[in-house]
Amino acid sequence: MTPEPSTLPQCWGHRGASAAYPENSLMSFAAAIADGVEGIESDVHITSDDIVLCIHDPSLDRTTSGNGLVKHQPYRDGIDRLVTVKTPAQPVPTFEQTIQLLARPENQHVCFNIDVKLDNQPERIFTLMRKTLDAEPNFDMKRVLLGLWHPSFVEPAKRILPECGIIHIGMSVALARTYFFEHCTGFSMAFASLVGRDGELFRKECKTAGKRLYVWTVNKRPEMIEATKWGVDAILTDRTNDLVKLRKEMKTDWSAVSRETTRLLPWTSLSYFTPYQFVYTSWQQFVMQSHAGPFVVPSIPPIAPVSIRA
Repeated sequence: MTPEPSTLPQCWGHRGASAAYPENSLMSFAAAIADGVEGIESDVHITSDDIVLCIHDPSLDRTTSGNGLVKHQPYRDGIDRLVTVKTPAQPVPTFEQTIQLLARPENQHVCFNIDVKLDNQPERIFTLMRKTLDAEPNFDMKRVLLGLWHPSFVEPAKRILPECGIIHIGMSVALARTYFFEHCTGFSMAFASLVGRDGELFRKECKTAGKRLYVWTVNKRPEMIEATKWGVDAILTDRTNDLVKLRKEMKTDWSAVSRETTRLLPWTSLSYFTPYQFVYTSWQQFVMQSHAGPFVVPSIPPIAPVSIRA
């Protein structure tokens, strides 16, 4: 029998409560908080007039009534007039508006995981974010976790926003070990990357080193249960209401819930198999290097060791 977890993983809304509401909208963020999440996640891009937006894609085409690249268009008298394709139609929120939402007294318990896309220039994006955060004197910057894909973003993130947490977002535990392990307090990893033998080893390494471990994007009930068995610190999901309800079930009867997944789970999806993972992550690394250059271990002092989690 799987032992009952000492603590259940936090629920973080991936682009907010994005299964039910337009992704990366203030409505989606607010709905996730209302569901009972401890964190929300969003992506950021910069407009031509230096406004940081909460939007996933580098272009407007998929999610909004506009088209073209975000970086080529102004926010004022431009993107601020657009709405989401998904209903109920919502404006594209700015980073500033999102911070203002999180700065409200009733939302002080919610952390903000920011996925810093590779289309951004590190110095520019972190400087603009710094300006916004400084304008909210009562906002604790420790609530912000900067999610970084490429090691070249680590040094400017630590220099410009030292109060914020630095985590690596990735799909490869090999890249996480090699380029980020000494410089990040935590890792936000694709669920499939943590399923196999190497994923299990990485999970143990994180626990031993006191590194926080988050997993995305987990929308299926069996994967939510399995991630809980792993002892991850947070689960990122589009289906925030589902996970919050599942956690209540776990508190009531963990024995019954835990039996819903078995050791056969790694055989239930092609995405969990090592050859598939190797091909997929190799392609992703190629794409990332084409955007931001070769992967090089950051030439800065590693973070101070932290105590081992119980």
